Amino acid sequence: MRYLTAGESHGPSLTAIVEGVPAGLSLSPADIDQELKRRQGGYGRGARMSIESDRVVISSGVRHGKTTGSPITLTVINKDHQKWTDIMAVEDIEASFKSKRRVKHPRPGHADLVGGIKYRFDDLRNALERSSARETTMRVAVGAIAKRILTELGITIFNHVLVFGGIPIEIPKKMSLSAMKEAARQSELSIINPDQEVEIKSYIDTVKKEGNTIGGTIETIVQGVPAGLGSYVQWDRKLDAKLAQAVLSINAFKGVEFGLGFDMASLKGSQVMDPIIWDADEGYGRQTNHLGGFEGGMTTGQPLVVKGVMKPIPTLYKPLMSVDIDSHEPYKATVERSDPTALPAAGVIMENVVATVLAQEILATFSSDTMLDLEKAFSDYRSYVKQF
Repeated sequence: MRYLTAGESHGPSLTAIVEGVPAGLSLSPADIDQELKRRQGGYGRGARMSIESDRVVISSGVRHGKTTGSPITLTVINKDHQKWTDIMAVEDIEASFKSKRRVKHPRPGHADLVGGIKYRFDDLRNALERSSARETTMRVAVGAIAKRILTELGITIFNHVLVFGGIPIEIPKKMSLSAMKEAARQSELSIINPDQEVEIKSYIDTVKKEGNTIGGTIETIVQGVPAGLGSYVQWDRKLDAKLAQAVLSINAFKGVEFGLGFDMASLKGSQVMDPIIWDADEGYGRQTNHLGGFEGGMTTGQPLVVKGVMKPIPTLYKPLMSVDIDSHEPYKATVERSDPTALPAAGVIMENVVATVLAQEILATFSSDTMLDLEKAFSDYRSYVKQF
């Protein structure tokens, strides 16, 4: 399964083409729309979320509620584009219109300046329009299809925020993964401890008044993945490495961990490795899951635990100093529409990006033209793993 996305933040629409989805998968626009709605939610989101109410149009690859095996074309209309028709026009226009909303004061931490240098732009909007996190709309749409595949195979996935702007979320002891998932879904902040909601919301409000932004750490957990996905035979076939690349490709993400992650650096081997056990019904397992469900680039059969670190959003309402690219004089950076935080939305994006990589790996391992073939092959493999 592979895909491409296209579109700009204030262009007419966003598009994705997905190839390699087996025939016979039940799929409707509602399946994708519910994920798009989740992406637009969460406490701290800005004005654009009240303008856009994303809905997908499926124009190929699905007929009568089932995938056909053909490429699936997805489109999401940018409702805000109607205010940007001249600024984002495809045709050449008068110089006076070109100068409207021209960006020449690059924002520190964004792609503005380096993108302008790389592609020789005299208007940095050409860089920021594509590098905007608006592009992740389509990665969530693609992820929604991937999640439908995983669901049919008995694999579940969820995310929650572990650290919110420097505030660690206290996780109740012995809380089950299903309880964590439900708590995170019920929270505007995607946290699993409701006792911390008021404190964090107050902090977000303070940050917003300051014209500032905050980041944090998000954890995505996947259950139901059997041992043996991925491979150790080549560096680029390691599944944890593929997931790391995908997570780091999300806008503003600057770090990835698995299991105990960077804490392993200060621990001894006996505190990190997961002792192996065996059960007559379930086969091999682990007493712990410190490695986050991976050994040698392959899944162990334990839940996959992937953590992503998101930096604060670089667009500040009280901007840092920058430079005018025409005069090279000091100027405050351009201000575009922004949010004090987008952690809950980023968690949805991360969840769907992880789902996409897992679906791709499963389809590469159990190559199938139809969902019936895939489900049988996957079920047979599960049985084999238990009997090993």
